[in-house]
Amino acid sequence: MLRRQTFTLLIVTCVGHVLLISAQVQSKSGMPVIQAAAFGLFARVQGVTGGTADAAHAIWSHYVALRGAAIDNEALRRRILDLEADLQRQQALSARTQSLEEALGLKQSQPAPMLAARVVAGNPSPSVLTIMIDRGTDDGLRPNMAVVAARGIVGRVIAPISRSAATVQLLVGRNAAAAVTFERSQAGGMVVGGLSQTSLRTEYVPVLADVRSGERVTTSGQDGIYPAGFPVGTVDQVTHPGSAIDREITVRPAVDFSRIDTVLVVLTATRAGGAP
Repeated sequence: MLRRQTFTLLIVTCVGHVLLISAQVQSKSGMPVIQAAAFGLFARVQGVTGGTADAAHAIWSHYVALRGAAIDNEALRRRILDLEADLQRQQALSARTQSLEEALGLKQSQPAPMLAARVVAGNPSPSVLTIMIDRGTDDGLRPNMAVVAARGIVGRVIAPISRSAATVQLLVGRNAAAAVTFERSQAGGMVVGGLSQTSLRTEYVPVLADVRSGERVTTSGQDGIYPAGFPVGTVDQVTHPGSAIDREITVRPAVDFSRIDTVLVVLTATRAGGAP
């Protein structure tokens, strides 16, 4: 134990002498060696600390800048979405206005009295295909009145009819039909619904009639419901599955039945009303 204490005392004494000598000896810059060493150590520590602080500041600055840019981008994205929504609303309003103007233009060009109506509901069932309009018996509507749009025939009014609303059977619906004339060949016949919303089939077309694809089809007035001369569509296909007797003629409707918002009701029913 005594030896260990003596050794420790010797070490402390030596270190003390070294420090005392270092304090007296000057470096090349004129500063005591111990002070120069302490200053160098402090400078290195300060350099490391400063570098760390600068790096942290740079990282924080970049984070804040990126965060600000992200907020600006989000605000810009929301603004773009708002503008797109406004554009969609304006386009819908423009299309509705154009549809009404076209309907009114058709109303002026036809001698039969007509009443504009707006579609308020639709039946999505493929076997029915009806719509409801905001006109009824108070407006003079009765069953079997023809309903048209700017581009052509839509259908006919059927029961039930209330004072302020009526049901319209679309021409593409099951059991719907209209007497037609093929414009180029002057052949007569019937178009019948139930095939699809984009196609009508034909019946009672003369076998020898030279009906061709692309031929315009209009109402003939022979059915007692639709006045003559209204567009129905164009011949889509003429096929001969077996022979000329078995040929199939399909007509593409002039009206897009998936986009009907404004229609015209022909107020003069040419046939006594009845159940559809």
